[in-house]
Amino acid sequence: MFINAKTHPLRRAALGLSLLVAPVLAWAQNAIQSINSSQQSGAEVVRIELSQPLAAVPSGFTIQSPPRIAIDLPGVTNAMGRSSIELNQGNLRSASVAQAGERTRLVLNLKQASNYTAQLQGKTLLLVLENGGVAAAQSGTQAKSEQPVHFAESMNRNQLALKDVDFRRGQDNAGRVVVELPNNQVGVDIRQQGQSLVVEFLRSTLPENLRRRLDVTDFGTPVQTVTTSQSGDRVRMVVEPRGNWEHSAYQTDTQFVLEVRPQKQDPNKLVQGPGFQGEKLSLNFQNIEVRALLQVIADFTNFNVVTSDTVAGNVTLRLKDVPWDQALDIILQAKGLGMRKSGNVLWIAPKDEIATKEKLDLEAKQQVTQLEPLRTQSFQLNYTKAEEVTKGLLGQTGGISNAKPMLTPRGSVIFEARTNQIFVTDIPSKLEEVQQLISKIDIPVRQVMIEARIVEANDNFGRQLGVRLGSADLRGIRGGTPGWGVGSGDSRVAVTGTYMGVGEQTVQAEKTGGSYVPNTYFVNLPAQAVSGTNPASFALSLFSSSANRFLNLELSALEADRKGKVVSSPRVITADQVKALIEQGTELPYQVATSSGATSIAWRKANLKLEVTPQITPEGNIILDVDINKDSVGQTTPAGLAINTKHVQTQVLIENGGTVVIGGIFEQEERDEESKVPLLGDVPVLGHLFKTKGRVADKTELLVFLTPRVISDRTAVR
Repeated sequence: MFINAKTHPLRRAALGLSLLVAPVLAWAQNAIQSINSSQQSGAEVVRIELSQPLAAVPSGFTIQSPPRIAIDLPGVTNAMGRSSIELNQGNLRSASVAQAGERTRLVLNLKQASNYTAQLQGKTLLLVLENGGVAAAQSGTQAKSEQPVHFAESMNRNQLALKDVDFRRGQDNAGRVVVELPNNQVGVDIRQQGQSLVVEFLRSTLPENLRRRLDVTDFGTPVQTVTTSQSGDRVRMVVEPRGNWEHSAYQTDTQFVLEVRPQKQDPNKLVQGPGFQGEKLSLNFQNIEVRALLQVIADFTNFNVVTSDTVAGNVTLRLKDVPWDQALDIILQAKGLGMRKSGNVLWIAPKDEIATKEKLDLEAKQQVTQLEPLRTQSFQLNYTKAEEVTKGLLGQTGGISNAKPMLTPRGSVIFEARTNQIFVTDIPSKLEEVQQLISKIDIPVRQVMIEARIVEANDNFGRQLGVRLGSADLRGIRGGTPGWGVGSGDSRVAVTGTYMGVGEQTVQAEKTGGSYVPNTYFVNLPAQAVSGTNPASFALSLFSSSANRFLNLELSALEADRKGKVVSSPRVITADQVKALIEQGTELPYQVATSSGATSIAWRKANLKLEVTPQITPEGNIILDVDINKDSVGQTTPAGLAINTKHVQTQVLIENGGTVVIGGIFEQEERDEESKVPLLGDVPVLGHLFKTKGRVADKTELLVFLTPRVISDRTAVR
């Protein structure tokens, strides 16, 4: 398949323009123009056409599963207009181009893992895939190349220190070496040296506390030890696996992970590995007996072959450069034969004969089981209750439908709660199965400490400005006629005021002999209290002693600013997948009616509560089912005290030791208030004597934080 960006009409027009402005665009970035593949001498050749020649052969690496080849092209962009190309030729499936920053990664997706060689021819980068489909990283029993694989090119100028080196157990008993890099520009080389894997971090240093040898045998993975040391200007890590294994490596930002997995073994497979991996042979026979042909293959492979007497017939075949295990499979399929492998001995017979023999063997084993003498064995349990294990062996586990007993029909089990033991009576082979089961379930449950932080922040601001205005005419008690004359005669108008909503003439009100309390307000709009604080006031009186008249002015003002923060931090420790509850607060009584008409006292809680159920995932993260309440006593109502509630219930996934905000409530209240005398309050300037103004700005914020931590033997709970 061939894709050429140069043949596009817009590309041809741009090519003519580029000839005119070439001196200006000489500094333009290099780009991929096209990708095509072909076959030369039985090998796949991938041609990457670039706009400018590369300075050096780019680095890359291979991946075993899924089979891929990745090439990093620094300073190169994608000018093809698409990021994926279907090749579908030979061992090639497709090619993908991904760009990140100033680096472009070309990924070749293969059908089978294969090595490659890279070379430059002018502006073209050639990738030649080797035949045979052999991955760069094979198992420890096969031949391996000790040439280093450049996993990542070094982009750092100075030596930087690694942050951490850790080991974890992954899925399917895989060993994972996790390295925290100082940045994502650290160069990494990987090679296989003998039975060990050597990883080198270029231009890096190793702190003294990380220069150590980790013995990870107890993790049950192929990795036995991990030794990290300083070697010149690079950090050298030696990983020593055991048995048959395969490895892969990947990097996410600043985290580099090397994973070593046990190679899956098929006991019926002649040659381990994907597909057919046997040595190639050529066969050309005309009408040859099947028994003789099987003997030829046995001589070629050095396997011991036992052929059933019922195997007969002739076959004609012509095979050239075919793996011997594939050739044997073709012969067996053509003649309806089956095969069973035991060590290096192959038993070949018709499929019906093999099935009949296996059925007879199973029936014989079942009869032996029914006649085999029973044996009783006791099992001491440390962490699991004996009663629960007994129910599981008898098929009485709750929540599982159609559960069947694990013991034979002749077997029995009893438990002793005081010493936490079970006593199983059954055949020896079944006792071994029970022993293996108990070793897997009777283990300490990991514990999790969950810490919640509930933060309530309040910011309240209030401002009030008011006025009282009044006058008094004392001539009524000191001689003369009160009020002001209107028209002719004795018509008079008296000034009156209000106090607490009750009208009263603005004169002295006699209280007792010799004392009085003046009430002269006819404009009574004082500033109101804010948050329980009364406003300050300033009073001014103008009077005329000869006319016995008074004018009173009282200004009141208050500005209040309150800020507060309440932090509640409940924490609790519980086992994996076990609900935990912690609460603190007050129980309030209230009356409820009964069916007989009488009343009784009930209680309601106003408390801080944390209810959580953790679940530790295989990757080490934590899933939390959380229910948090933050209640407080509210205002008093005719029916009793109200309760202010704050409640959040959710499920969240958090990394071990991480912190997440699971919820928040933000309230903001802004209010401007104004009370005035109609008409008079609208008069410019003087209107301020006939009105009161206020401003309120309240902010309330609630945030809930969660931090879970897995408790281990080395973890100190503080």
